[in-house]
Amino acid sequence: MRLPTFRAAWLASLLLLSACATDHPASATASSTHATAAPAPVLLISIDGMGAGYLGRGDTPRLDALAAGGVRAQWMNPSYPAVTFPNHYTLVTGLRPDRHGIVHNSMRDPELGLFRLSDAKATGDSRWWDQATPIWVTAEQHGRRTAIWAWPGSGAPIQGVRPSQYRLFDGQIPFSTRAAEVAGWLTGPLAQRPALAALYVEDVDEQGHGFGPGSPQVRAALQQVDAVLGSLFDTLQAHGQLERTNIVIVSDHGMAQVMPGQVIAVEDMVSVEEAAIVSAGQVIGVSPNLGFEAVLDQRLPGRHDHYACWRKGELPARWHYGSNARIPPIVCQMDEGWDALPAAHAAQRRQLGQVRGSHGYDPALASMQASFIAHGPAFRPGTVLPAFDNVDVYPLLAHLLQLPPEPNQGTLATLQPGLKEPVAAP
Repeated sequence: MRLPTFRAAWLASLLLLSACATDHPASATASSTHATAAPAPVLLISIDGMGAGYLGRGDTPRLDALAAGGVRAQWMNPSYPAVTFPNHYTLVTGLRPDRHGIVHNSMRDPELGLFRLSDAKATGDSRWWDQATPIWVTAEQHGRRTAIWAWPGSGAPIQGVRPSQYRLFDGQIPFSTRAAEVAGWLTGPLAQRPALAALYVEDVDEQGHGFGPGSPQVRAALQQVDAVLGSLFDTLQAHGQLERTNIVIVSDHGMAQVMPGQVIAVEDMVSVEEAAIVSAGQVIGVSPNLGFEAVLDQRLPGRHDHYACWRKGELPARWHYGSNARIPPIVCQMDEGWDALPAAHAAQRRQLGQVRGSHGYDPALASMQASFIAHGPAFRPGTVLPAFDNVDVYPLLAHLLQLPPEPNQGTLATLQPGLKEPVAAP
């Protein structure tokens, strides 16, 4: 997702090692059941759009050093659709978008109406988020302080609960300022320190959209983000907190290159008379207008030039997507490197004639692979994990915080080799 387009609005707000078909019960791990000491604090960092291939190529020396001294994954599989809000909510709930209800960056609810990132009222409305319980809500409900810098959903009172401290997204605030504030949270007076702190940064995603994943602009953004995080780590080190903090660094998805002209108009897929377009870009949500249901049901499903369409309940099973009421009746998926936009925007894109980047493609593609790094007292140094699904991050967070997990679709088993201590099965 390219956040700058929506900054003002957001101020208010296939290598599957473990594809789980059923929920894991909401039972505590052995460590949480018998814990007697407070767990180490957890720092969760999201670098939006940082593909797994961005690491280890010279632009991220501090992140690479952190990974070498801790755990990294070959890559992490995003959930479908591979866009920002759905995957950020998956990471903190352990539920796939079809289950937690944030099914796209743009969506429609039968009762709530439209959700757009340009609608501050919608993004701050807890009813959009209440189909799941993010980890900071569970922590607060168990008396643990949390401090969240602009993680999607953290600006809404989910189930009536807010983080002890939180900041709404403001693209005008430099990442260095955000990181310094988070460092202050973690090194401040002991009674006010959070058990869980989270930090979000959009710079890498922003430059990837604007110039493509292989651009100098992306490399410069990576270098800057890496340097800022290095300063954050140095602050923790100076206060004796670095080796006492469990740090988990993730991304929501990768980025694919889009060549000039590889865009089609959504009006060429379906006319305004025939349907409303709930979401555009790479995952096209089509809601047929009254009287056109049968026509589109016959015409759209199947293969087309540069995209394919499915009826809601017939999408590929590996995507775990298609039952939530917020998913429109027909979903079209663009091929890698192709976008579908309203005609006026598509024309502007063609005139620009510039290589750019997009995500939201099939999560099985290498270009969509996300990053995962972990470091701290809970982690085994020098561990490289095989790829795993991003739903598995949530049970890891619950384990680190010694909290009973909510029902989720993840498993801690994929991350167990990276933990120093074995975890008893629930």
